[in-house]
Amino acid sequence: MLLVTTEFIPGVNIQAIGLVKGSTIQTVNAISDFGASLKTIVGGELKRYTEMMDTARAIATDRMVQEAGMMGADAIVGVRYATSAIMASAAEVMAYGTAVRYVRPQQQNN
Repeated sequence: MLLVTTEFIPGVNIQAIGLVKGSTIQTVNAISDFGASLKTIVGGELKRYTEMMDTARAIATDRMVQEAGMMGADAIVGVRYATSAIMASAAEVMAYGTAVRYVRPQQQNN
């Protein structure tokens, strides 16, 4: 399934089907969380959190694509991601967009 952040697909006629979304809430274990709090003293990337967010985005995207597939969509346009903190060391990631079908131009008979 094609996913684009634009509101259209160049050169393709589309028909909107509806909003699709996918979400997940992810957290790291307490040991990783403790290590991350120590890392804030010296600075640098919190790699375990980066991995957690990458995983969360992938899960949310897969769930959005599954929902679009059940609607018979060919693509999703206007794809966006949103995140929010749920509690200490837990975050929700939501992927959303508009499911669309490709529309063939009608041929005219002269």
